[in-house]
Amino acid sequence: MSARKRLNPLDWTFLAGETREAMMHVGALMPFAPPPDATPGLLRQLMDEVRQQAVAYEPWNLKLRTPNFLANPLQAWVEDRDFDVDYHIRRSALPSPGDERELGILVSRLHSHNLDFHRPPWEVHFIEGLEGGRFAIYFKVHHALVDGYTGIRLLASSMSKRADELDTPMFFTRKPSERADKTGAVVAKAPTLEALLALAREQLGTSRNIGKALLNTFRSAGAHKSLVAPMQAPKSVINQKISRNRRFATQQFPVDRLKAVAKAQGGTLNDAVLALCGAALRRLLSEQGALPTAPLTAMLPVNIRPKDDPGGGNAVGAILASLATDEADPVERLRRIIASTSEAKAQLQGMTKAGIMQYSALLMAPMLLSQIPGAVGRLRPAFNLVISNVPGPTQAIYFRGFRMEAYYPLSIPMPGYGLNITVVSYLDTLNFGFIGCRDNLPHLQRLAVYSREALEELEAA
Repeated sequence: MSARKRLNPLDWTFLAGETREAMMHVGALMPFAPPPDATPGLLRQLMDEVRQQAVAYEPWNLKLRTPNFLANPLQAWVEDRDFDVDYHIRRSALPSPGDERELGILVSRLHSHNLDFHRPPWEVHFIEGLEGGRFAIYFKVHHALVDGYTGIRLLASSMSKRADELDTPMFFTRKPSERADKTGAVVAKAPTLEALLALAREQLGTSRNIGKALLNTFRSAGAHKSLVAPMQAPKSVINQKISRNRRFATQQFPVDRLKAVAKAQGGTLNDAVLALCGAALRRLLSEQGALPTAPLTAMLPVNIRPKDDPGGGNAVGAILASLATDEADPVERLRRIIASTSEAKAQLQGMTKAGIMQYSALLMAPMLLSQIPGAVGRLRPAFNLVISNVPGPTQAIYFRGFRMEAYYPLSIPMPGYGLNITVVSYLDTLNFGFIGCRDNLPHLQRLAVYSREALEELEAA
């Protein structure tokens, strides 16, 4: 057996948090459109090529030393000497011609299963049968191996900016020294839920004075109705125990349309994103008779790294914002969201970067407490859900001549936080990934439909 590679404390906590219901893997769904001269046998040829690859390089060839004891304090990665490429790279098909709903159902099922920790914890599924000769790639990886966006960036090394480049090696066959991010893919240190969980575990309890900032938030929330304080979120069906069953839905919008409705009210692109999510949630929960009288609140990861910062290390903060789900008028809802995010951002003004990170860790603390067995339902949620907006590829990406149409992320529903919405930009579009507990939020796919109709309402207003 090869030399052991010890897990760092953060990676270990993602393993320790793994249960049948709380699965700590992340992923992405990427549909591709065929070139004019596409051959129908591409995926069969691709699988034949994959089977000829007998070697995988780190991190894709690493498995756990003690897979039956995930929370082993001495847990380590070791090389899988019996790496089976057929297990990790799979081919699936929808009843042709498959539509977006059927694709979402298949990905929901694939994402509802724990990874096999007796093997390197990742899978790639090539899904054929989509309308118009299209296919999709669904990728999932455990957060203890790599974070989701680093994994996707490494996966993107198998892709190209050129439609005529047809022989790029598969991602797992590339040595670490050969990997170059030629795709403009998402940076590793993106402002996401996972980055904030890392921050909270690293920063919580390290400052004696940052609690004053948290106390100021509670005090300010009383004086400014637009400012959301921790633990102000209402109890809802979102904030219950979760099952292992997942439901995934997607939606894509042109960036210009969202910018236009936000600009009309003096808001930002992210304010428009929150308005669409708030409208969709209000409608779905109303249909289920489960809409709280108080507005739902969202936690928003924010990047606090300056524009000229070269990167490296965590530089992520968090703010809380109202989704104004108690407001029926779409324009007034957007205005209230803008007021809420403006007040929240003002709270961070004047803090140092370290102060913002520690303050954000305290905001996240109740979410960490919800991972304690028996805590869900007894504690008031710190917020109702997480909504992340992550910058993605700015140039078109191709895979064996097929053009990537969209980039839909799948994050992690947590105990007590059964819905996560992540938005990734790609070219001139915003790609929404809605992932949640199917049992707590039946008909979750309606969120995607209602978000589109919410944008139409705002444009009409």
